[in-house]
Amino acid sequence: MRHEQDPDARWLAAVMHAAFFLLLAASLTRFLLRHPGEARTPWIIALSVVLALLYVLGPALGFRPTPRRLAWLGTVVAVWVVLVLLAPSFAWCAVPLFYTGLRALPPRAALALVAVLTALVVGAQLRLSSGFDPNLVLAPPAVAAVATAVFVHMDRQAERLAATERREGTLAERQRLSMEIHDTIAQGLSSQQMLLQAAERVWDTDPDAARAHVRTAAGVAERDLAEARRFVRGLGPADLAEGGGLPEALRALTRRESAQHGSARGGPHVRCLIDGTPLPLPDHVQSALLRIAQGALANVREHAEAEAAVLTLSYLGDQVVLDVADNGRGFRPGAAAAAGGATGEGSVRGHGLPAMRARAAQVGGTLTVESAPGEGTVVSAAVPLGQAPPPMSRTPRGGPGTQEETS
Repeated sequence: MRHEQDPDARWLAAVMHAAFFLLLAASLTRFLLRHPGEARTPWIIALSVVLALLYVLGPALGFRPTPRRLAWLGTVVAVWVVLVLLAPSFAWCAVPLFYTGLRALPPRAALALVAVLTALVVGAQLRLSSGFDPNLVLAPPAVAAVATAVFVHMDRQAERLAATERREGTLAERQRLSMEIHDTIAQGLSSQQMLLQAAERVWDTDPDAARAHVRTAAGVAERDLAEARRFVRGLGPADLAEGGGLPEALRALTRRESAQHGSARGGPHVRCLIDGTPLPLPDHVQSALLRIAQGALANVREHAEAEAAVLTLSYLGDQVVLDVADNGRGFRPGAAAAAGGATGEGSVRGHGLPAMRARAAQVGGTLTVESAPGEGTVVSAAVPLGQAPPPMSRTPRGGPGTQEETS
């Protein structure tokens, strides 16, 4: 029952503290008005002041059940008990003490304290009554039961909410780790496997080509190692860290993709187009779009059997759009989804398209896939821009205003 960092708990604690001092002041005023000049009056005033000072010290001790906190609570209850024995009108100060006990003690000890306080309240009320009144016997336990039930219910709800948030946070972190591993280590290992298999095929007939494949695989491993280290440190993609922003990072990606897996090695020839005037984008948006491009090109390389692919980044004023198009064998997106496909291009394994969709959703964007058997595939990620200039017309690919780099 410890939620001192919860704003609602702090607000409720403030209300209970204010209620305690109001009840204490009201009880003291009532006693002074009804019993003026009695011998016990100085003791009542002194004990009231002591009780108020003790209560003020409570928040400084925190809300954990430390020995100091428990000693403070025991002293407060003891002073209050003496006050109630001297002047039963102080009994109703017990209501805020219920709350204090429930916050400071383990559940069983807190319930025992509530029961003791309630019994003292009933006894004090019967002393003030001229005759037996069932309300004085039944009302205090009823109030105590309701207050305790409400507090316990709210406390358990808060604990369940905290547990849910922790669980959701864990799942979100697992998804992030899964996507990062898929987009860095897994793709790098796949590239290295393809290059080493190509080297093995020509090892005896063309040793120079085999060594070139091995050197390329070593370069891929070196870059993926750097990516893994940045990933462990929670940093963004290495391509973005090299400067030039998202356009230059995408150009570097397509150059590397063509160099490592281009048509000479059986992979697609990849081009990069930048459409419109580049705008500064938040780091998390740039990172997401770069990872989507990496995932889409990995799908093209592994599944599409394409000869060419075009990566286009379009700045449209109110949004930025990333398209990855290939002339591969294509697939039926609806049929792949129904079959449990994850990567597209006829594959039913991996995390490809779900990871790309999740990345787009994390930055407020959407991802669409257009494909048909024999007609290639276009993966498109669109991210709206929060503070955007007036909308721009989208120029055709390769037309005026389009910057192209052939890799």
